[in-house]
Amino acid sequence: MSVTVFIRYQLDPFKRAQFEEYSKRWLTIIPKCGGDLIGYFMPHEGTNNIAFALITFESLAAYESYRARLRQDAEGMANFHFAEENKFILAEERTFLRKVVL
Repeated sequence: MSVTVFIRYQLDPFKRAQFEEYSKRWLTIIPKCGGDLIGYFMPHEGTNNIAFALITFESLAAYESYRARLRQDAEGMANFHFAEENKFILAEERTFLRKVVL
């Protein structure tokens, strides 16, 4: 059974451009490390400090393998450090979802 990781980010609304740069970097890193990236979604209208990402994996075990590969990936680690140094992500929540099928 595949799982989709739904990530909800609370952002510093004055640093949205930095979060967008961070997100764009993941567009190549995530697939390289084994995730099926559905996309990153930025605030457009309304709430200005919430963003989302959706990534699908064939299983929770595949997700765990992906996380291990991310920790070994130089670009991935550089992006994590970029976020920590610039503090544009105030909070991050992960929810694991499964698709409803007949």
